[in-house]
Amino acid sequence: MKIEATEIVSALSRPAAYPDNPADVELRQTHISYLFFTPNLVYKIKKPVNFGFLDFTTLEKRRFFCHQEITLNRRMTNDVYLDVVPISIGKNGITVSGEGKTIEYAVKMRRLPEERMLSTMILEGTVSEDIIEGIGRFIASSHKKAVSNETISSYGRPEAIGNSTEENFKQTERFIGRTISKKQFDRISSYTREVLARRKRLFSERVGHSFIRDLHGDIHSEHICVTDGIQIFDCIEFNERFRFIDVVSDMAFLAMDLDFYNRNDLSKDFSDTYFKSSGDEAGKRLFDFYSSYRAYVRGKVESLKSEEAEVPDGEKMGSLIRARRYFHLAYQYATGGISPFIVVVCGLAGTGKTTVAKGLSTAFGLPSISSDIIRKELAGIPLQEHRLEYFEEGIYSRAFTERTYNRLIDEASAYLRNDRSVVVDATFSRKRHMEAIISKASGTGATVHIVQCTAPEGTVERRLREREERGNTVSDGRWAIYLDQRKTYEEPKEPHLTVDTSKPLEEIVLQLLGEIFG
Repeated sequence: MKIEATEIVSALSRPAAYPDNPADVELRQTHISYLFFTPNLVYKIKKPVNFGFLDFTTLEKRRFFCHQEITLNRRMTNDVYLDVVPISIGKNGITVSGEGKTIEYAVKMRRLPEERMLSTMILEGTVSEDIIEGIGRFIASSHKKAVSNETISSYGRPEAIGNSTEENFKQTERFIGRTISKKQFDRISSYTREVLARRKRLFSERVGHSFIRDLHGDIHSEHICVTDGIQIFDCIEFNERFRFIDVVSDMAFLAMDLDFYNRNDLSKDFSDTYFKSSGDEAGKRLFDFYSSYRAYVRGKVESLKSEEAEVPDGEKMGSLIRARRYFHLAYQYATGGISPFIVVVCGLAGTGKTTVAKGLSTAFGLPSISSDIIRKELAGIPLQEHRLEYFEEGIYSRAFTERTYNRLIDEASAYLRNDRSVVVDATFSRKRHMEAIISKASGTGATVHIVQCTAPEGTVERRLREREERGNTVSDGRWAIYLDQRKTYEEPKEPHLTVDTSKPLEEIVLQLLGEIFG
């Protein structure tokens, strides 16, 4: 009798299926695995799929790759990968390590604390310089211990790398104009070919000096846990081609991932520490090349995901946005490296600038600084407390507004000086304030993007009257204020993008994504 995967998943979602009868079981899945989380353990079974680059279609293959996963991942973890256990069917139904006929195999792992995952810590701002440098030293040390031989080294030859990069370009041509611009595609592809041709000798030397090793292949922040030392898990067990790579390609994945999270400062600390610990001076010359390659592959993966029929529309949109961001990163590496940028969102009260700024902040993964919040903080009053002052009076007087913009510009500049991009949300009704923030931003080497928000007056009036009735926003903007602002508002003279915020936010974000990252 054939047991369907859905039956196994249903059975393993029940606590009674496990030897220790846990309090609860949480199911998560990827495109190749089902993962069952209990309070202390994780059980991972492989889906019976064949994607060309992996084949899990038979029970024997899934058993083999479960054992591969255990063996390979023990290289960079400590007491995390515990065993391969059978999934059986017998008198008690489908159980883990029970009696009866074996119908599946699972990798049994110790559950790691999610609050100590590097990806979580990045988002919460709890990653210190010491932590990231420790990870750099750990990876460098692990790379020195990794195996290399003639077969492994052959994957680092320029022709082998070129086959992989050309495959990527062929598979992404159809996304030109959707997730990658023609300018980006042409530049990245020409850069890649130029490096492979110009540095052919260097690539060959890397092969000869055994810098192509059996590595992790998928080091990014979601696969790193800072607990009991450093644990780097979930390496690529299913395809040697993705794992037999240059050490710089392996570490560049994490550096790129940190850049994607807008933590260019952490990326620099990590890469500096890695190269200092590894002593791989020649490898530095290939760092941008492999960073671009890694970002491009992630852009391809997200582009493909955006077309999958089973992916919900909301997730498809997220994949589109991430794909554009990854391709933009790949383009930056191919044109001189990562540099920060600032998006200045301006406009009159009620024109939707805060909504747009928040939308961009979420989509781009950037911090957002609001003049409304800074003003209330400077005044020492709760954010939801309203001061319905007359135009240019009270906390909206010219003197207090100067203090507000000075603080706003200082905070934005601090991000830029640390190589972090940022979104700024303020009216910028005075030309001197716009000139000041552009001057400060340019002084840090950042690129400035100005977005002016507009909307039909009827829409603005409705928004402001509804906001005044609700009273649940930080802004004190009202229709009367809008009318006064309009009389003295100085439109930005610098090149800027103008958006009509009466359109759906999703449409606006995609428009600006194309303009800023195109």
